[in-house]
Order: sequence, then structure tokens, then C-alpha cells
Amino acid sequence: MPDKSSVIFNNQIDSKTIKKANKSKAKYIKKYGDDSQKDYKILFQSIDTLDFINADNIVFGDENQKFEKNALIVGNIRMGFGHYRISIAMASAARALGYKPYWLDLASFDATGSKMIREQNDMYSLASRISQKSKLFNRIVWEPLNSEGFKKITYNAKDQKNSELLVPIFKNIDKDIPYIATHVWPSQAAIHAGMTHVVNAIPDNWPMGLHLSEGAIHTVQTPFAYFGYKTLNGFAKKPLNGIPEDQLKMVGCFIDHELLVDLENDNKRRKQRITDGKPLRILMTVGGAGAGFDMFLAMVKHLVPYVKENKAALFINFGDHKDVYDKLCKKVSDIKTVNFFNQYKELKEFVKEIKEGDASGIYAIYNQNIFEAVYSTNLLMPVTDLLVTKPSELAYYPIPKLFMKHIGGHEVYGAINGREYGDSTPERPTKKEINEMLDRLLSDKEIIPHLCDQIDQLKKIGHYNGAYECVKLAIGKK
Repeated sequence: MPDKSSVIFNNQIDSKTIKKANKSKAKYIKKYGDDSQKDYKILFQSIDTLDFINADNIVFGDENQKFEKNALIVGNIRMGFGHYRISIAMASAARALGYKPYWLDLASFDATGSKMIREQNDMYSLASRISQKSKLFNRIVWEPLNSEGFKKITYNAKDQKNSELLVPIFKNIDKDIPYIATHVWPSQAAIHAGMTHVVNAIPDNWPMGLHLSEGAIHTVQTPFAYFGYKTLNGFAKKPLNGIPEDQLKMVGCFIDHELLVDLENDNKRRKQRITDGKPLRILMTVGGAGAGFDMFLAMVKHLVPYVKENKAALFINFGDHKDVYDKLCKKVSDIKTVNFFNQYKELKEFVKEIKEGDASGIYAIYNQNIFEAVYSTNLLMPVTDLLVTKPSELAYYPIPKLFMKHIGGHEVYGAINGREYGDSTPERPTKKEINEMLDRLLSDKEIIPHLCDQIDQLKKIGHYNGAYECVKLAIGKK
């Protein structure tokens, strides 16, 4: 196995960093065991929630099951909801282009590498939550780490070494199956394991050493990200060799086929509801890390009077965080919600009803099942008028968006991208600013139709075709 921690895109890494990387890998082996000689058999389980794209989940079993001839693997981890959401988009695009999607969540197994991922994810989620409670921690630690710390090329060395721990999971996976990774660890792991058709789908707009996976095709959503990775500018104090053209492609935004196929008519219905004076349908999402509650609470309190006056209808997807719903109800005493709690089928029927029909009041959505928790937002996007979200993976989705305060400095550039392309508002970092923007969007009937028109134009030029393009690259089609 070539050592990808010592030299990254022909850039020599210093011996001190290499030593730290080796020490990190050794630490996890000591803690969770060495499974490098394990023969993990794999089989498949259907993902019922994603039955419309016929996706199967790869799990460990007693005997190996054979992949279908038109197989495409989506390698991912659960880190919040973002990487799962992008993975669903890739699986959707694969299905639309005639391929059978397989879901490989590297954090889900009883394996050393999986335990390493879960430990790091727990630390990331904890730090994310702390950053929302401590301004000092956020300013001194979290913001710099997410913007500059993860940017350094030396950061990639440790991840490359740790991702070697994931190789045993790939032992019985055919090496020539097209493979799309929606987080860098599944990409690095696939390369270490000898997979030959690997696409590394980079989720953020801020270029970082964290996302480098030499040997894979790096796909980015924006020109800003392309230039950053082409030059690796700012990844070290000295100039670096960048990513060569054959390993870097700008493809557009990673969006599901189901969200694109009828997008123009979704926008027509949005504009018609505004013309008819219907309540503005506002979709809010609670992220997988559960951060940003105070701003979330401030917006709900601010919007309740609008809901009572039938000027707004509020849809809140709590994901798999019912504790956030309970906390919200304690803080907003007069909130009355229509609940879809573990009622995914009922939610699907409700979405069909309000596509052409009316909606009013406050709707709360919660699902224990992770796929249902994530995809409920996708179900609601086509039938709502405005998405309120932090500028993470949802920053690139084709719906008018209002951006909350970012969590982690890297998300800043998702908001910048949205405002420059014109399908969202600028980031509103304070409670006062975001509520003022809500007031403006509710009173000015021309802004959201303008955003809808811009989304239509962006679709025409292929701005949202990134998932399709990733599939084409994975199967070797230029």
C-alpha cells in the first residue's frame, strides 16, 4: 500500500507530521484492536425509505452476496445529516442514469475503522454544540479550526493514515465497481483498498486539506472551490503543487433527481401561492448535530404571530431529535403543532395533498429512522416556499433559502456562494437580523418570486447537475 501521508500531490510532508499520523493510527489500533486480517463478509439489505431508488445497504453477514452488474456504491458516514443527504442525492442520480445504488456507511460496522470514525464524530458534534454556547470557545478554537486548521495540507496526513484502518471493510467488495464518496474518509479508504473508479464528492465551498484524497477524482460544486483545489493556495506557508486536472472536476451542485425533475412547476406553484395571498410556507430544519437552538427558538417565537394571522405556515423537521421539539415546546408555551412523529407514510400522503392544496399552522416532523429523518426535508422542499437553514450542505439546494448563522468557519463560503448565484439571502448571523429578514420576505411579495426565477435559470445552465456528473465520472463517462 503506498504511503499517502508522506507525499500528497507531490508535496513532501514534514517528518514531525508523519510521526504524529503514525501515532494516531497506532492509538486507535491499541484502543479498538487490529482487524487488518479479518475477512468481513458482506450482504445487502433494502433501505425501505429509499425504495423509490432501489437502494441497498451493505452490511456484514455470514456469506458474501454478489453485486448486480450495474452496481454503483455510495460511500459515506453519518456526520450530522449533511453527508447522508448528499449520499441520497448520489444514489438518486445513479438510479436515474440506470445504475443500482449500494449504500456503504463506514461508521456503521463493528470494525476498528468504524469505531475510529464514531469517536471522531462524537468529538466533532460535542465541539459544535459547545461552540454555540461559548462565544470564547467558538472564536478561539472552533472557527479557526474549521476555517484554517482543517485547511492545512498537513491535516490530511493524519486522516490518510487513520483511513487505512477502514481497508478491511472493503476486502470482499469488487475493486472495479464505480464508487462515489460523500466524505473524505470513505474516499481515502477506497483508494487505500484498491478501488479503481473513485469519485471524492467535496461538500463544502471552502477548500481544505481535510478533503484531499489523492487517487480519486475530486468533484467540486463551485468555481471558487475549483480554483482553491487547483492551486492549494493557502494550504501551507509556501506555494504547493495543486491537484492535476485529471483528478479535479467542477460539476455543479449535488442535487437529487427527484428534486430537479419537476423543479420549474414547483417554482410556478410557489409564485402562484404568493400571488393568491396564501400563507408563506417556511421549512426549518434541525441539523444532525443539534446546534443553533437559540436562534431557532427566536425565529419560531417571532413567526408564531404570523402563523396565527394565517400569513405563514411553518414546517419544522426535527430529524431524529425529539428532545429539541420537547425543549422548544417548553420555551414557547402557546405553540400548537400538527405532529408527524414516526409517521413517514402519513407525511408522504400529506405532502401530496398540499402540493396543490392549502396548508396552515405549524407542522412538526420527527422520525427515529435516520433515512426518514433526513428525507423528510427532501419531501417537503418541493411544496414549501422558503428554506431556513445554516449554510451547510443545504446551501446548494434549489429552493429559495434564508441562511442562519453558520456553524464552523467553512460554512461561511456556502452562504457567499448562495447569495452570489442569487438563490438565497445573505447569511443573517444574529437573531435580530434573521427576524428582520423574515419580516421582509413576508411583506415584500417580489423577493421569493425573484429567487424562484433565478433558480429556473440556474437549472437551465446545469448548475444543479453535480450528482449526475459524479455518476458519469465514476463509471468512466466523460
